[in-house]
Amino acid sequence: MKPFTSSPPEAVSALREIALLRAMREWLGIVTPPSPQGMGDDCAVLDLGASHAILAKSDGVVYGRHFDDTAQPEAVAAKLLKRNLSDIAAMGGTPKHALVHLVIGRNLSSTWLKKFYVGLAKCCEEYGITVAGGGTAQGPDGLFAADLTLLGISGANVLVRAGAEIGDAIFVTGELGGSILGKHLDFTPRLVEGQWLAQQDGVRGVIDISDGLAKDLPEILPADSDAQIDAATLPISDDAKKLSEQDKQPALTHALTDGEDYELLFALNSAVDPKAFAKSWSKTFSTKLTQIGVIVAADDRRHDRQLRDAKSQLLLKPGEGGHEHLH
Repeated sequence: MKPFTSSPPEAVSALREIALLRAMREWLGIVTPPSPQGMGDDCAVLDLGASHAILAKSDGVVYGRHFDDTAQPEAVAAKLLKRNLSDIAAMGGTPKHALVHLVIGRNLSSTWLKKFYVGLAKCCEEYGITVAGGGTAQGPDGLFAADLTLLGISGANVLVRAGAEIGDAIFVTGELGGSILGKHLDFTPRLVEGQWLAQQDGVRGVIDISDGLAKDLPEILPADSDAQIDAATLPISDDAKKLSEQDKQPALTHALTDGEDYELLFALNSAVDPKAFAKSWSKTFSTKLTQIGVIVAADDRRHDRQLRDAKSQLLLKPGEGGHEHLH
């Protein structure tokens, strides 16, 4: 049976990423447990009966998709590692060991590959990670794809995407949008911030922003709820504003949909004073923290988990609503 099809309705792109992931979980059946032990969260939480759970995450980079000829090999290696570190951060964990698997064409430059591995070693050393192994497979000429599996350990409290409720405040770290101008290759995973969040009362519904706020925020919203967003307080990056000048798209659209921000997004229990929480944060970190909205009951339960502007109450529907991996 051929693995590919010329019929668009039968292609995986017709499902789009979120529906495809749901289908994969259904196809796997009982061999994949519910999230966070199985598919569906930033990392899988593997409880082996020890005092700390093991966090496992796998993500990759592909030439022509996640980087191009303008990127230095050392920066590509750092991106490969740090995008996995960002998921460990979203669980409040500490990274430990990595496995690296390559699929490469025969014409890949050995000089480029050496620089890639030297850059990977430097980044691993910076974050205290050992590379325990991996593998290599041959692909067609012109292909470079690297997948990294990262193992870490949790703290006493594991942060997960679930648990947010109506009335919770919505917070985000850093600034959003315009990552294509450089941040997607040069960012700092919010590891220490995630570990701190895991120790605070009331923090729940945590995710890292990799596909854009408009796509990732609905993932933490409970059923029959919407996110009421104060667009005026959204932390829009200078790069998003610069892109806006170039392509005439609103800077807000870039902040909502560009993706690869690698910031932390989370909900805070309504019983916790958000101003006091933000003040405690500012005493600990220089990283910006912004309350961007609140979780409210959905106006239409048939179409929940929407983003609404707090001022106009209109739906925020910029572009396709975030990065789509299978467009």
